[in-house]
Amino acid sequence: MIDAVATDSSSTPSNEKPRRARRTRMTGAERRQQLLEIGRTLFASKGFEATSVEEIAAKAGVSKPVVYEHFGGKEGLYAVVVDREMSRLLDMVTSSLTAGHPRELCEQAAFALLDYIEEYTDGFRILVRDSPIPQSTGSFASLISDIATQVEDLLGREFKSRGFDPKLAPLYAQALVGMVALTGQWWLDVRRPKKAEVAAHLVNLAWHGLDGLEAKPRLIGRRKS
Repeated sequence: MIDAVATDSSSTPSNEKPRRARRTRMTGAERRQQLLEIGRTLFASKGFEATSVEEIAAKAGVSKPVVYEHFGGKEGLYAVVVDREMSRLLDMVTSSLTAGHPRELCEQAAFALLDYIEEYTDGFRILVRDSPIPQSTGSFASLISDIATQVEDLLGREFKSRGFDPKLAPLYAQALVGMVALTGQWWLDVRRPKKAEVAAHLVNLAWHGLDGLEAKPRLIGRRKS
């Protein structure tokens, strides 16, 4: 009697190709997040006009209709990316304004913007470009205005306590936030001097003015880097 030979179900006959592992299908939310991340990277490196739906779809391993299904097209994807970055930066800046001393508030605002540039460089590159979409829900200029509004309330209280006209607080808020934002755009590429030193010099100018600049500005808050 011939013994039956046990077969290993995991083995593959020599004349057959091994089966490919079944690819896990993404959920709709996972696919949307993937497309957002790919779009964000491409918009930051190439800009809106040079980025195509075909390229976004190819990098995601999907067909063009999938991109249209989630966002209605490149414009819709770009608008969502911009909105997310604007919300992130606004939250970082406004949540950082916790100090009671106005000079330290300036430090905190400067650090928050520089932190965002350092941690979310792609997002900042997208924000500082002029939006190519007329119906876009926001722009870098409108974001800066939103942040200035937060600072305005703090300055108004400080002005009033010092006997200054609180009606001038909006003007000074725009000036201070605008100075930090434009310096951030410059620092985006040069990255010198170090972040803490940039913050110190920004506050030096804002606090002392050109007439009273410190030769070696210092930070008064607890954060030093």
